[in-house]
Amino acid sequence: MLNSRLIALLPDLATFILVVNKGSFTAAAKELGVTPSALSKLITRLEASLSVKLFDRTTRTLQITQSGQKIYQQSVAMVNAAQLAIEVSNEEHSEPVGTITVAAPKAFLSIVLQPLVTPFLQQYPDIELKLKVSDGDINMLEQGIDIMFRLTDAPYENLISKELGKVNLSLCASPDYLALKGTPHHPTELTMHDCLYLGETKTDHIWDFVQGNETHTIPVSGRYAVNHSQMRLNGVKDGLGIGIFPDFVIKEALQNGEVIQVLEDWTIKGNYHGVIAMQYAPSKYMPTRLRVFIDYAVKHLAI
Repeated sequence: MLNSRLIALLPDLATFILVVNKGSFTAAAKELGVTPSALSKLITRLEASLSVKLFDRTTRTLQITQSGQKIYQQSVAMVNAAQLAIEVSNEEHSEPVGTITVAAPKAFLSIVLQPLVTPFLQQYPDIELKLKVSDGDINMLEQGIDIMFRLTDAPYENLISKELGKVNLSLCASPDYLALKGTPHHPTELTMHDCLYLGETKTDHIWDFVQGNETHTIPVSGRYAVNHSQMRLNGVKDGLGIGIFPDFVIKEALQNGEVIQVLEDWTIKGNYHGVIAMQYAPSKYMPTRLRVFIDYAVKHLAI
């Protein structure tokens, strides 16, 4: 049950969240229309009330402590619950309103999601849409994400997941490159070819292939690595070698004959292989704005 001490802390905890999100007292104070010194005193009062140090402060930096991080996470959950209460009160609106924050891998965001942004916003003029590039694991609560898209064999189990289709990794090269260097017919032959890879981690150049009971782990090499799918595809089109891509990235280039798929009979294991999963937090109450986005995505993004 609520007590007087908790009620007194609620506004200060909400302000604490803003300071963390803004990264400084100055930026948070500007947002609130108060002075940085007044905001600093408020945080000091909150620290005294909680008997815990929230920030390590110097004249130039503001670093949240480990205890402060834990309190921040719980405070964010509190504010999100309050936001849901506001959404309930807004249910009488005839049209969905509010902000939706969506995260997705870079290539999927630009190729698959981005073309649907304008028609969605035109259909729902009172919704604001924020898109975030997220190519790795994310914490939806900490980063304020409402819905995320993942290309994976293992969707997060603690979230609701809607499968919109499947995505496979494919190898391709330009006709000119294959005419000059030959077409590989087995994964082991890739060691004799120029290959384009992401270059993000130490293992990006190690490609795993499966066909029935046969598996091969191939260390490839090449003179060009880039973690931008369109730039990497342009390099493939220009004859720089063989590249690995999610199939939706090369769909148009295949249809246009700009690239040719190789080793089609082999399954390639790696990041961005598996199902296209749209995931969001379970809730007894879902804001209307999220419900219409989910329905729109299911209708228009099934691949």
